[in-house]
Amino acid sequence: MTLNYLKKSQRGIIKSMNMDEVPLKLIEMGCLPGNEIEVLQIAPLQDPIYLKVNDSFISIRKELAQQIEVELI
Repeated sequence: MTLNYLKKSQRGIIKSMNMDEVPLKLIEMGCLPGNEIEVLQIAPLQDPIYLKVNDSFISIRKELAQQIEVELI
């Protein structure tokens, strides 16, 4: 399952990601395999997605969320 399929308030563990597509800034903020991620808010047209990763709050586009594979908690 990829991150874009999580619904609001759902949490998951990052399993893998396409390192060629994910920006370095996102990795520096803690978006790494093994870390927990929570969907806080989703915009009306499903883009962007507001997330909490560790203690960082980030917003990413749907196409980037499709590159991050998660396991639902």
